[in-house]
Amino acid sequence: MNIQEQLNADLKTAMKAKDKVSLTVIRALKSQLTNQKVELGRDLTEEEMGAVVLKELKQQKESLEEFENANRDELAEEQRAQIEVTERYAPKQLSEEEISAIVKETITQVNATSMGDFGKVMGAIMPKVKGKADGNLVNKVVKRELQ
Repeated sequence: MNIQEQLNADLKTAMKAKDKVSLTVIRALKSQLTNQKVELGRDLTEEEMGAVVLKELKQQKESLEEFENANRDELAEEQRAQIEVTERYAPKQLSEEEISAIVKETITQVNATSMGDFGKVMGAIMPKVKGKADGNLVNKVVKRELQ
């Protein structure tokens, strides 16, 4: 079952359960997927759907950070609940150990020796982990391995 089919099934379940948080998240995700489909003028691949969900998840996490910085606890709690629902639809992410193994392999492939090669390493890694790893985590692991 792809993400779109899962969202449709979960939408019905959330409506029956009157789960407002899930309804809000599912409708937002369906809207984002539809917008992307219209923009591209074709059906989305599973990878493209995953990228849309990850983009939405990233925006929610940024909002959560802003709410926490502004001491808006009620909004932060609501945002945490939405993030929890969104994570159900996000593609499985690589662990830090898996990312580290890919980073080490890529460093060897591009013959990187210092922080000066950071851009070269990141450029080679990101296509390999696109949609499977958070860019900030990859960045942190590359910096750690190059030092």
